[in-house]
Amino acid sequence: MSQRQVLQVFEQYQKSRTQFVQTVAELATRPQNIETLQNAGVMSLLRPLLLDVVPTIQQTAALALGRLANYNDDLAEAIVKGDILPQLVYSLAEQNRFYKKAAAFVLRAVARHSPALAQAVVDCGALEALVISLEEFDPGVKEAAAWALGYIARHNGELSQAVVDAGAVPLLVLCVQEPEIALKRIAASALSDIAKHSPELAQTVVDTGAIAHLAQMILNPDAKLKRQVFSALSQFSKHSVDLAELVVEAEIFPAVLACLRDPDEYVRKNVTTLMREITKHTPELSQLIVNSGGIAAVIDYLGDCKGAVRLPGIMMLGYVAAHSENLAMAVIVSKGVPQLAICLSEEPEDHIRAATAWSLGQIGRHTPEHARAVAAANVLPKLLALYMDTQSSEDLQVKAKKALKSILQKCTHLPALEPLLYDAPSNILKHVVCQFSKVLPHDSKARRLFVTSGGLKKVQEIKADTGSALQEYITSINNCYPEEIVRYYSPGYSETLLERIEKYQPV
Repeated sequence: MSQRQVLQVFEQYQKSRTQFVQTVAELATRPQNIETLQNAGVMSLLRPLLLDVVPTIQQTAALALGRLANYNDDLAEAIVKGDILPQLVYSLAEQNRFYKKAAAFVLRAVARHSPALAQAVVDCGALEALVISLEEFDPGVKEAAAWALGYIARHNGELSQAVVDAGAVPLLVLCVQEPEIALKRIAASALSDIAKHSPELAQTVVDTGAIAHLAQMILNPDAKLKRQVFSALSQFSKHSVDLAELVVEAEIFPAVLACLRDPDEYVRKNVTTLMREITKHTPELSQLIVNSGGIAAVIDYLGDCKGAVRLPGIMMLGYVAAHSENLAMAVIVSKGVPQLAICLSEEPEDHIRAATAWSLGQIGRHTPEHARAVAAANVLPKLLALYMDTQSSEDLQVKAKKALKSILQKCTHLPALEPLLYDAPSNILKHVVCQFSKVLPHDSKARRLFVTSGGLKKVQEIKADTGSALQEYITSINNCYPEEIVRYYSPGYSETLLERIEKYQPV
């Protein structure tokens, strides 16, 4: 065989390998092909190609493995068991930028599925190699490495701590400052994933100056970047008063309120999540948000959206109102109660309705004036219906009952209470009757109205145990009226009158 023929054989072999890896990489983009590829043993065929002498074959083999691992945890597990990870980690340090991106993609694809698989990536020494990749000149390599680190960190505090210990955080903060938008996004996302698990991890990120750099990007035109920025700031703020204050001190308010009108719904949701995480801590932080116009902005936001994106805004109003009478009144004055009442009626999901019931309870529990504002929005019958509905989740029933009781205990607006006399079960009814027993002795107009509306008649029909609190409240109400009026409206009184007519002997 001539030298030319030998070279042709090698050329043909190279073309075949190239065609094979390219075809597998292409097939792996379509879910319907994955099982067939897996059954054909494609993993064991790709593994030796990671060490191929031709760089493009190595890169394409890594890309194919990443796409397969990305699909499900079984395939990711197969990569771990096939001892492919150490090979990739070694290559991260040695190969060109295209291969590094592909190798980081495989590590990310494996780590994303579960803490155990992420731990396997850590155990093969990937963190050190990924952190070194954050210092690469090529932004694509940095992005791939940051993405993999974020996927490892997101699972739990231990994995996050491992990422921190590897020295990733300062380099991720540097990546946030790079000009490439995609790199900024991924770095901000990774910082968010690290910070979310504990106050200590969040403090570690904050100590590297992350807040100031993230705060500069809140009005960036890129929606996906803003999503990650607000997510990271929320993850810092949620852990403690000190961290929330550091976020506020970055002077992001009132500028962030403009983002509540952003076309991207997840930007809007993440802004309200940030406001929720800040307001929950102290009255002072809540007051700061109120002073910047945050309450009205969130109420407008709730009116413009539907579904799960409403949840942080609903809870934020509840947290603000919970702190004090004045803050709850700020929510009322900004027309927060009618908007929450709309959410309670419109939302089909129990967890959203439970949060709305909780927030209404926080607003109405302070004083009779607060309770009246909630009752005037016709919220009490809705809360009662949700509490009594057997289809409601346990959490919704508990939240609706608690809100109802806390509002009722302050409510002196009798027209709003009266419908509950007819529908409420005894454990709620006693709170309703209690409020009537407090108000009627001191209000003659209310006493007259209570008779003409049928309320007194309904009270006489209530069956209360002797000596119970409910019986005491009914007695207090009856003591507000002449004895013959009470008798007149008592059950069976008409029969008593008829008996008297039958026994009556005219003169």
